Amino acid sequence: MRNLNREVLCVILGGGAGSRLYPLTARRSKPAVPLAGKYRLIDIPISNCLNSGYNRIFVLTQFNSASLNRHIKNCYHFDAFGQGFVDILAAEQTPTNKDWFQGTADAVRQVMTRLDEYDYNYVLILSGDQLYQMDLAAFMQQHLEKESELTIATIPVVAEDATGFGIMKVNQENEIEKFTEKPSADVLSDWTSDVPERYAAEKKHFLASMGIYLFKKETLKQLFALNPSEVDFGKGIIPFAINKFYKVHSYAYEGYWEDIGTIRSFFEANLELAMPLPRFNLYDAHNPVFTRSRMLSPSKLLGTSCTHVLIGDGCIINAQEITQSVIGIRSRIGKGSVVRRVVMMGMDMYENYDDVLSQKIIPMGIGENCHIENAILDINCRIGNNVVVRGGTNLEDIETETYSVVDGIIVLKKSVVIPAGSRIGDV
Repeated sequence: MRNLNREVLCVILGGGAGSRLYPLTARRSKPAVPLAGKYRLIDIPISNCLNSGYNRIFVLTQFNSASLNRHIKNCYHFDAFGQGFVDILAAEQTPTNKDWFQGTADAVRQVMTRLDEYDYNYVLILSGDQLYQMDLAAFMQQHLEKESELTIATIPVVAEDATGFGIMKVNQENEIEKFTEKPSADVLSDWTSDVPERYAAEKKHFLASMGIYLFKKETLKQLFALNPSEVDFGKGIIPFAINKFYKVHSYAYEGYWEDIGTIRSFFEANLELAMPLPRFNLYDAHNPVFTRSRMLSPSKLLGTSCTHVLIGDGCIINAQEITQSVIGIRSRIGKGSVVRRVVMMGMDMYENYDDVLSQKIIPMGIGENCHIENAILDINCRIGNNVVVRGGTNLEDIETETYSVVDGIIVLKKSVVIPAGSRIGDV
């Protein structure tokens, strides 16, 4: 039986600046942003690879990569017999190249010499900031059956979203005949595709690239050689491959997929995970999400009313009410506090119990009798007693030393101190 694991190298792009996720990316890369109270975004593509049987994985890093590097180092360890790994390939200067990664294609081009130290026939390229569960083995199977040189994972989207993606037209054999990167609204009518009825009912008539590519090794090298100045897959490499009649196919993905590129999409995706039947299933025994095992104590709730809440490990919660929220690891919430539609990322460590009792400093977490609503609390926030933080659609986007307002969501920055009695937002 053919062992495709020995033929596939997975490359996860994790080097972008992540400016649209600021301030969450002020001190960390986008793939290192915490997710669902205990994970990091990078855990999603890595888990998809591992669950599909592919365990030779590279993560390409560049901006603010320290916490991402630390997470990967502490998390992904393989036994000596499986020959699997998750390795970091950071942007580096070489005698032939002194530039940072200039785009998605340039990033992969620059690391090809590192990839060539291994035996492989296929390169699977994934993004480090998407929420989805895909059977990548089925993706590979179609690639082999169609004898493709390049396969692109696609998903139907509505017109309002289509302008932000690479959009394509396919024939009955799923072969991509036309491709355009981020088309303007005035030309969209020429880019509709036949989609399954359930997508058509949702007005999702446009096939968008998911940023997931499967190349034959020889094809990828050839495309790089023919396009030495192209730095991006979507803008340069893929249109060239289609126009020059390479065998390029679409793999139609029909599951849940969310491009977590903005504060709003990140916020809503997290809150959905706390609902009874979220579209992304964290409880799928066949597709677990792997992450760092921290050996934390169970969480403790003391008289708290909870509705649609996801709570990480090691929390101590005395709140009066928590509604539709995600509470991250080691979180502390004081008595009488009300938390609604909040993503609280948690804490990196426990504080000394005597220091907390002395009240010399505001302890990490949320104090007593606070009201926090429509907000994201980054790691290690210190919120004093009787604080009100309330986001709302009527708020204008602003930037301060301690917090930002983005799309009506208040984002408290990492490790900020909010004094007792403070009022922030729609109060």
